[in-house]
Amino acid sequence: MSRRLPLLPALLCVPFAAAETDLSLDPLVISGSRSEAAGFDLPFSVDSLERRQISEGQPGINASEVLQRVPGLVVQNRQNYAQDLQISSRGFGSRATFGVRGIKLIADGIPASTPDGQGQAATFDLDTAERIEVLRGPMATLYGSNSGGVIQLFSRDGEGPLQLSGGSAFGSDGLRKERLSAEGGNGQAGFILDRSRLDTDGYRDHSAAWREQNFAKLHIDPDEDSRLALIYSDLNQQSDDPLGLTWDAYRRDPRSVAAVAEQFDTRKSIDHRQLGLNYERYFGAARLQASLYGGTRRVVQYQSIPRGPQAASSHAGGVIDFEREFHGGSLRWLQPVTALPGDFEWILGVDYDFSEDDRQGYENFAGARQGIKGRLRRDEIDTVTSLDPYLQANWRLGDWTLQAGLRHNQMKAEVDDKFLANGDDSGSRTYRKTTPALGVMYAFTPDLRGYLSAGKGFETPTMSELAYSPGGGFNLELDASSSTQYEAGLKARLGEGTRLNAALFQIRTEDELVVAAASGGRTTYQNAARTLRQGFELAIDSQWSEQWSTTLAYTRLSATYDDDFTSNGRTIAKGRHLPGVPGTTLYGELAWRPREGISSAIEGLYRSKVYVEDSNQERPAPGYAVFNWRTRLEQQLGPWTFGQTLRIDNLFDREYIGSVIVADGNGRYYEPAPGRNWYAGLDLAYCF
Repeated sequence: MSRRLPLLPALLCVPFAAAETDLSLDPLVISGSRSEAAGFDLPFSVDSLERRQISEGQPGINASEVLQRVPGLVVQNRQNYAQDLQISSRGFGSRATFGVRGIKLIADGIPASTPDGQGQAATFDLDTAERIEVLRGPMATLYGSNSGGVIQLFSRDGEGPLQLSGGSAFGSDGLRKERLSAEGGNGQAGFILDRSRLDTDGYRDHSAAWREQNFAKLHIDPDEDSRLALIYSDLNQQSDDPLGLTWDAYRRDPRSVAAVAEQFDTRKSIDHRQLGLNYERYFGAARLQASLYGGTRRVVQYQSIPRGPQAASSHAGGVIDFEREFHGGSLRWLQPVTALPGDFEWILGVDYDFSEDDRQGYENFAGARQGIKGRLRRDEIDTVTSLDPYLQANWRLGDWTLQAGLRHNQMKAEVDDKFLANGDDSGSRTYRKTTPALGVMYAFTPDLRGYLSAGKGFETPTMSELAYSPGGGFNLELDASSSTQYEAGLKARLGEGTRLNAALFQIRTEDELVVAAASGGRTTYQNAARTLRQGFELAIDSQWSEQWSTTLAYTRLSATYDDDFTSNGRTIAKGRHLPGVPGTTLYGELAWRPREGISSAIEGLYRSKVYVEDSNQERPAPGYAVFNWRTRLEQQLGPWTFGQTLRIDNLFDREYIGSVIVADGNGRYYEPAPGRNWYAGLDLAYCF
C-alpha cells in the first residue's frame, strides 16, 4: 500500500467550482502539528477553508474574499493595490501601514513573508488554491518570529484527463479579469498551468491597477514512498496609490484622492518571481520532508513626501527602489515511536531564510517636475537572515492529546550603507529567543473536545521599522517584543451536520513596538508599551440538508495598552485601545444549493468601530454592516463545462470606511470602501 500523503481521487473532469458539494465537518490540516490530522482532534485554533469556499461565486482577486469567514482574523481590503490587504490575527499585524506584518504567510511550503516578518498576500494565487489553513494562538509561535498567526495556502495537484479552461469577467469601476489554464495527470505525475490578468480603474480617483499572475506546478510520484513537486509563480503589477483621506475629505467625497497623490503621481510597480521544490520520502513509518526556494522581487514606489522634508541631509527621498534576492529551505524529520503507548510522533526540523535588498532612495522630483525620479539620496544593502531549529512532539493517548514544541529563533538584520555623503548609517542587530508552546486536549465524548494551550511569542522589528532612529541612522536600540499567550477552547460536533469551535484567549506583550514620531514621510519606532489582548472566538458551520448550509464566525477582542508611554510628544494613557483592531466582528453566510450546478448565498459582515491612532482622540472609523449576494451556475454538455458567476457586494449601498492607515502622520487615516458594486463572469472548460 502506498504511504504517500492522501490525494484527491482522480476526476474525469474538474469544473471551475469545487467538486465537492457537502460541508466537511472534520477537515484534515497540517498547520500546527505539521502532520496530517483532523482539526477536530488538535488542541489549538485552526481552520481549513476548502476549494469550494475559496472559489464558488468569488472573483479570486484577493484573499479577503474568503478569510472573512475565519474568527480571530480581521481582513481589511484597502481598495488600494499599491498597499495590499491589511490582515491581523488576534491583534497581531494591526499596526501594518502596508502589506502584512506579524503574520506568517506560506504558499506550498514557501514563505510569502521575509525573515523580518513583512509579507505580501498578493502573491497568493487563489485560482489554483486547493485549501487555505489558518492557525491562531500559542501554537503559531512554533513557526518562528513574527508568527502572531499563520496563513498557509496549498495549491491543487493536476489530476485526471487533460483539461483546458478559460474565463472572462467584468465588474464595477472598469474591473476586468481573464484567465487561462491547463491541467491533468495520472498516478505517477501531474501538472497545472494557470495565467490571469486583472485590470481595474479603481473605486477611488487615482487608484487604477493592472496585475498579471502566472503559476505552474509539476508533481511526480516516482514510487510509492516518495513525492516531488516543482512550483513556479510570478506576479507583475502596476498600481496607482490614492493614499488615505482625512475625515472631512471622506465626508465630502469618498471617491476623492488627496491632492498630493496626484501632485507626486504616487504609484507602485512590482515584479516578483519565485521557484520552489518540495520533496517527501518515507523510510518505513518515518518521513523526511525537504523544501528549497529562491526568487527575486523588484519594487519601485513613488511617495507623496513634499520637497521641504527631503531637504534634510539625512532624508532618504520620496522614491523607493529596491531589487531583492531571496532564498531558503527547510528540512524536517517525522518519526513515529511505537515503543510508547498510544500514537506518539516527534518532529525535528530546521528552517533557513535569507533576503537581501539592493535598495536606493531618490528625490521624487527633478527641477520643477514632481513625481519623477530625481537625485540619489539613499544607497544600501539590507540583509536579513534567520536560522531556526525546532522540536515538536505529538502524542495521542486514549482520550488525551498532547502537542508540545520548542523553537530557537535567530534573526540577523544588517545594513551596509553605500551613500556616505550624509555619514555612514551601517549597522547590524541580531535577535535570539527560544519559544516553547504546549497544548493539551481531552475528549469528553466522541463529539466533544476541550483543550488548553500556552506559548511564548517573539516579534522582531521589520527592516522598515529599523530604518530610522530619532538621532538618524539605523535604529540599533530597537528590541523585539515578546508575548505570553494562553488559550482555552471547546470543539463539538452537534448532530450529523454541525461543527462548533469556541476559544477564549489572553495575550500579554512586553516591549510592544509603537510609533515614536512620524513626520516628513518618516516614521520612527520604539519599545514603549505593554499590551493586553483578551477575546473570544466562535465558529459554527452547519449543513442542514443537501441544499442548505450556514456559517457563523464571531470575534470579540479587547486590545489595550497596559501602561503609559509617550508617542509623537504626547502621553498615551494605559487603557487606550490598539488602533486598527475592531472590538467586534461578525460574519454570517446562508448558502443554497438546490441541485448540482446551482448555488447561491447571502453573506453578511458586521465590524465595530476602529481607532486610527494610539491616543484614540482622532475620530474612529465607524462600525458598519454590509451584505453581499453571489450565485454560480454550471452546465455540463459532453466534454464541455460552462459556468456563470454573478456577485453583488454591498447590496444596500452602505457608505463606510473599509480600512484605516494606522497612525498616518498626515491625518489621512481613512480608506473608503465602494458602494454597491457588481462582478459577472463566464467560463468554460474542455475535458479531453
